[in-house]
Amino acid sequence: MSSIYIYEMYFFTFSDINKQYTQNGPGPITSPTEKYTANAFYEPYGGAAGGVNVWVEITYINKENKVKTVYYGDAKGNFSMEWVDEDTLYIINDEPEFPNSNRSIELEIDKEIYHENGLACKSLLMKNEYDTCYQN
Repeated sequence: MSSIYIYEMYFFTFSDINKQYTQNGPGPITSPTEKYTANAFYEPYGGAAGGVNVWVEITYINKENKVKTVYYGDAKGNFSMEWVDEDTLYIINDEPEFPNSNRSIELEIDKEIYHENGLACKSLLMKNEYDTCYQN
C-alpha cells in the first residue's frame, strides 16, 4: 500500500490525467507573436455529485508542435485565459461568490506550472520541466 502512495506522490506526470471523458474548454488562444497556443480542457469526475477539473496545455508552434501542460486544478464557474505578453499566460479560475475558491494565476510558460494539489511539484519525473511550481 505504501509503495502505491510513494509511486503516485513522486512519479506523477500530467500524462496521468484521465482523458477518457475530456471536454474542450476555451482555446486555442494564440500568443501575441504566434509562438504558442493555449488550450483548456475539462475532466468531469465523480458522476452526478462530482465536479470538474481543468487543465491548460501549451503547444509550441515552432518546436514541432510540442505540447506541455502548465495548469491543473478544480474548475470554478469563471474560467478564461489571456496572454499578458509573449511568454506569460494569465489563467482566471474562480468562483466570485466564494473568495477562497480563487485559483487564478499568471504563469511564465517555460518556467512555471500550477498543480492544485501539488503532485507535479513533488514529482521526481517533472522536476526538470519547470523552475517554479505553484500549488494551492
